[in-house]
Amino acid sequence: MTRVNKHQPDYIHDERREQIKRAALKVFALRGISGTKMSMIAAEANISQGLSYRYFNSKEELFSILVQEAVEEAQAEIRNVHSLPGTPIEQIRTFTKNMLDESNKHFFMLLQQAQTSDEVPEKAKEIIEQYSPEKTIEQLIPIFIKGQQMGEFCLGDPYKLLFLYFSVITGLMLQDVQTDEGYWLEEINLLIKILTK
Repeated sequence: MTRVNKHQPDYIHDERREQIKRAALKVFALRGISGTKMSMIAAEANISQGLSYRYFNSKEELFSILVQEAVEEAQAEIRNVHSLPGTPIEQIRTFTKNMLDESNKHFFMLLQQAQTSDEVPEKAKEIIEQYSPEKTIEQLIPIFIKGQQMGEFCLGDPYKLLFLYFSVITGLMLQDVQTDEGYWLEEINLLIKILTK
């Protein structure tokens, strides 16, 4: 396929590329890679299918790029938890709020697709190996232990308690339940009770 014209201004090229990626993220998150066609992505982006091929060679290439971006975003978010202001419980509360933000939902769902689908391209499989719930939990254990020592979190195995907590968050993110936008953001304190005394 012919790639985009080199004489096209960079900002138009970049803007169109981002438009296609946003559309693809939504379609992949909802349909998975096997249920997605480039024509669906083009329709979501309100462009012709031919134009989408000028920016990306295939849905597999686009899927792999999005998985890479999602992994990088997730890892940055996890690394940032330690520098968030406040006590351990306030840090976990902010982290939870960021995870449940509507703008992150499709990235999260894409990662779930990448981890569970048999149709995932090899490149995406290699990328997803860098990201795992276990690694996320391990990075949060020091914060949780500090919170236990301060009396903010309940006693018990930090790994098991955080695993339970993330299982609930994952379940909420993957459900297609009709709630008001931002509903779970209002219920963060209820979610945090899983970890507290």
